[in-house]
Order: sequence, then structure tokens, then C-alpha cells
Amino acid sequence: MSIANSDSLKLNKSYQALSNNNATWHWQKWQGLPYLTCSILQNWTHGFFNSHFSSSTPTELVEILNPSAEVYHVKQVHGNTVLTAGKSILKTEVNYPEADGLLTEKAKQAVWVCTADCVPVLMADQKTGQVAAIHAGWRGTAAKIVPVALASFEAHGSQLSDLLIVLGPAIAGEVYQVSEEVAAQVGMTIFPETEKVTIKDILHFLELLPNSPILSDPEPGKVRLDVRLVNILQMEQLGIGHQQVAIAPYCTYQQTDYFFSYRRKKQKKVQWSGIVSA
Repeated sequence: MSIANSDSLKLNKSYQALSNNNATWHWQKWQGLPYLTCSILQNWTHGFFNSHFSSSTPTELVEILNPSAEVYHVKQVHGNTVLTAGKSILKTEVNYPEADGLLTEKAKQAVWVCTADCVPVLMADQKTGQVAAIHAGWRGTAAKIVPVALASFEAHGSQLSDLLIVLGPAIAGEVYQVSEEVAAQVGMTIFPETEKVTIKDILHFLELLPNSPILSDPEPGKVRLDVRLVNILQMEQLGIGHQQVAIAPYCTYQQTDYFFSYRRKKQKKVQWSGIVSA
């Protein structure tokens, strides 16, 4: 199943330059409803679920991926904590631990994150079969949650060169207006200096990048920010190769028939993304 051409975004030049150009995206069907998968994660059951699954929980959605998998998710707080899936964070009737990422420790563990404009990131180790699910909004990106997740893989014995990373549907930079202060907080994560830096310095640095994550905005004090591109640039600085990364060519804000967008509707609705360890 595919989205009509009029609704589908083409990867911009920055995405093409910084991601695996051989990656393909597929709309799978479950009971007539579409969910998204990426070819570079073909060895793991996974899915980026959209607004058509709005009433479904991870416990229900895992039936589509692997009914025998254990289900894990957390209370997301826009931070950079990445937990390891285990008995201590299984679903309870009381609450979930606060975090924005989950890393598996054994096979048949399904980890989940929910988003409404933020970036859902699914990761997998080609050698160990271990996977992670990460929620990367602008605050989490400013706190380097993706590098934290990569460090968690390394702490469990993974090599960065063995990892595959997929960034799912999120708000596109061309429509994501933020303050210059927010853009600078996020941009600081890839800025080469750490002392005596002004907002103007950071924005100028970002503007000069070959694959700039910011665009101008007509409103004074505002810019357009591409959070996915900043995450890609963070990974690039750690040595993650372009062939290891894929970016979904879909925007939650612009593609109203398929995705929720908090920025568009101001409604607290989400879509889930999950992956099962091998």
C-alpha cells in the first residue's frame, strides 16, 4: 500500500546526503489498516503505526509484530534517560518509569515509544539482535538522547559500526517553527565549541552547514528547525555511517490523513512505534 503521490514527501537533499539512499519504505496492511516499515530493519519485526491505530496500545499492537514478545514502554518526559528492558519496568497498574528510551536485553522483547511530532527512532544491532526505541523531541535532542542510546548499546558490548538506525515520521523542518533560543539549544549539541558562545554564533554555524538543519522564518526571533537532521548530525559526529541510517519521507504535520500532529491540532493524541529484538 502506498500514499498517493500528492501526499508523499520526497526526501530533501539533506536527507539524501545523510542517509542510506538504498533504504525503502513500505506500507504494510493489518486488517486493512496501514503501518510503515523500513527495509534496513527487515530482519526485525517492527512498525511505525499511524493515526489509524489510535485506539490501540502496545500490548495490542505487539500482536501484529510478534504475539509472543514481552511488551515494554515508559512514561515519556522529554529527557535523555534510556532504560534496559527487564522485569523492573514491566507494565503495572500503577505507573511506568520515567524515560524516553528503551534497550532490550534478550530476544523477543518489544520496545515502544509514542510520538505526535517528535522523532521516533528505532535501532538494531546486526550482530546481537538487540534493539532500542527512542523518543527524540527537540528537548531530548538537545539532551543528546540518541548519543546516550548509542552509548547504552556500547555498554552492552555493541560496536557502533554494527548498528542500524531508522528515524520515523515526524514534523518536517520546513514547517516546524521554533524560537531562536530553542534552535540554539538543539544546535549547541553539534557546535564545535563550548565556551563563550552566543545564540547568534550557533545559528550562524548551523546556517553554514552543507546540510543545514535550520531555515529562515518570516517572524522575527523565529526559525524553522529540522530535529531529524540534528539527530543525524549528532550520529555523524560519532562515526555512524550514512549507510547505517534511514529517514522516513513523511511529515506528521503535513500529512493529515495518516498522522496525528500536536503542532497542527493541539490534541494530545499519539502514534506508536515499536520493534522486537531477535
